[in-house]
Amino acid sequence: MTYELPKLPYPYDSLEPYIDARTMEIHHSKHHAGYVNKVNAALEAFPDLISKPIEELLKDLDAIPEEIRTAVRNTGGGHANHVLFWENMAPGASKKPVGPLADAIVDSFGEFEAFKEKFSATAAGHFGSGWAWLVIDGTGGLKVLSTANQDTPLSEGMEPILTLDVWEHAYYLKYQNRRPDYITAWWNVVNWDQVTQLYETILG
Repeated sequence: MTYELPKLPYPYDSLEPYIDARTMEIHHSKHHAGYVNKVNAALEAFPDLISKPIEELLKDLDAIPEEIRTAVRNTGGGHANHVLFWENMAPGASKKPVGPLADAIVDSFGEFEAFKEKFSATAAGHFGSGWAWLVIDGTGGLKVLSTANQDTPLSEGMEPILTLDVWEHAYYLKYQNRRPDYITAWWNVVNWDQVTQLYETILG
């Protein structure tokens, strides 16, 4: 068994004009595919590990043999992070969450717009390559944070439900150095139905 590049649930051009088709194609078929190939190569000699979901490996990196731990952290993280990123987006998606997630966002951040501002500022202010996240922390509450490179909150005991890729390859063809413009555009394609479903599944 090896990990596979997932097929996107929508065509490359379906997030236009917010995220352009060429960026989506390169990002998915080259960058994400590269992470999949590299984590498979790292785990080739460890069939007992590669038979497990990648999220399970990332939740306990200390259990990964030292000689492949960095590769699993970087390339396995790249795989897992991108899977969530693609699922978090959809064309024509609802503009805000409803139900328990909406209530939890209000409880944690005061109001939905305050949450958006905090998330956007975290994404825009992250230095270098990385990700912005909305996570369920160890107490069941919501938290906004960022991670460097392909690190994931899974490795810190938290469950991510929404993520934004702020590596330059995610936006440079269309937005160049204007990361805040990319972040503003991205809110138009967040799949809140999927994020809400994930939130409710994790909390049971």
